Amino acid sequence: MTHERSNKRAILGVILVLIGAFLVIDNFNFFPYAIRNIFFSWEMILIVLGAILLASRENKTTGVVLILIGGFFLIPDVLHIPLEFRRIFWPMIFIFIGLAILFRRGGHRNNYTSDNQNYIDELSVFGGSERLITSKEFKGGKVTYIFGGSTINLTQSELANGKNIIDMFTMFGGGKFIVPRDWDVTVEVTSVFGGFSDKRLTDPNIVYDPGKQLVIKGFIIFGGGEIQSY
Repeated sequence: MTHERSNKRAILGVILVLIGAFLVIDNFNFFPYAIRNIFFSWEMILIVLGAILLASRENKTTGVVLILIGGFFLIPDVLHIPLEFRRIFWPMIFIFIGLAILFRRGGHRNNYTSDNQNYIDELSVFGGSERLITSKEFKGGKVTYIFGGSTINLTQSELANGKNIIDMFTMFGGGKFIVPRDWDVTVEVTSVFGGFSDKRLTDPNIVYDPGKQLVIKGFIIFGGGEIQSY
């Protein structure tokens, strides 16, 4: 884990140095306006975030999707694209969403069915739901929110041994996870035009079980999520 974190810091450090160098050079008006317009754009932000995810060897699918989205919408600024092709903006958005969902189907290493409460498989599209999970060996799962969301209550559940992962994909939606206060929960969510909040109160008297951990990871764009404890 320490080695992985060191790699992430190194990657982030290199990217920040390159951005800083570009800004310094730009102060001397070295770059033409067209190049400046490309580098300082929301499309380039998506591409850089995607490159970070790919380089860190985590959330590779998310990294590829970000690069594809950024690259697709950056093309008209680099090349002359007829108006007819620009009109496919929203159709391509839905295609990207569909590809992201399809790629995630085989992304989890565990093979549990959706009707097994030890493993959740939640999909909310233009709607919402509330679920109470009472598993005594909760092992994670997948949640997908598109113009929707859900509240997953895990206060009556117990974690399985080892590292248990909830893989999250949110676009124009949001989700809430309510967990027991004594769970060791780590958040590894990448957010673009959104955010994920850990609203649990810190209790110094709680001792976490070192053999059990819940990791919430994934990708949020134009959406949000949060963790709470009662």
